[in-house]
Amino acid sequence: MHICLLDIDGTLVLTGGAGQTAFSQTLIADFGIADLNTKVAFAGRSDRAIVADLFSDHGIDPSDENWSRFCEGYLSRLDAALHSHKGHVLPGVPGLLEALADRGDIAIGLVTGNVREGARRKLQHFDLWHWFPFGGFGDEYVDRCDIAAAALAAAHSHLGADAKGNGIANGSNSNCEVVVIGDTLHDIRCARSIDARCIAVATGQSTTEELQTCNPDVVLSNLEDIGPVLELFE
Repeated sequence: MHICLLDIDGTLVLTGGAGQTAFSQTLIADFGIADLNTKVAFAGRSDRAIVADLFSDHGIDPSDENWSRFCEGYLSRLDAALHSHKGHVLPGVPGLLEALADRGDIAIGLVTGNVREGARRKLQHFDLWHWFPFGGFGDEYVDRCDIAAAALAAAHSHLGADAKGNGIANGSNSNCEVVVIGDTLHDIRCARSIDARCIAVATGQSTTEELQTCNPDVVLSNLEDIGPVLELFE
């Protein structure tokens, strides 16, 4: 049994900036930050890392209490932001997910910096959440490599839970290929941290040339051609 872990923003969907809008609204309304530091990088990073940087830059105590307060405010605003922004599912994504599922030997999960509930709301908005029974999320971890490790552990747990009904021993056997699909250098780095193959797709903020500097196994302009993805599982 193989494992395919996919990033969300810039890989599966573009939200039109809905997430950043909900971030900004929360920091302004709930933490009194009138002039946000726009130099903090969002792409490919965990929500927890982004918030930690913003808290540090604006003199806010990075306590668990403030993190929980931020998450509550962010999630309360995310649905409205998703509906008011013109986001869309990226080219080839529905077909790829269907092809992976149809094979019957690939477990599909997430490796994302989004907090779990934020990931659910984004993907439900685009009718994609049902494809992903497990994943690694940005609730607890700052570094994407830790999220990747959590996603792989969740995959093994998912496969173990299904073992009796599907003849799956576990997700860590020698015949298991793990593939990460993402749109940033952080995705490539986290794939290598769990000894996974990596497909980099230039549908986010990174160009094909930038992605190639980290030597992913495959670089694609988008996910419309699923052949190179499926080949990694052969």
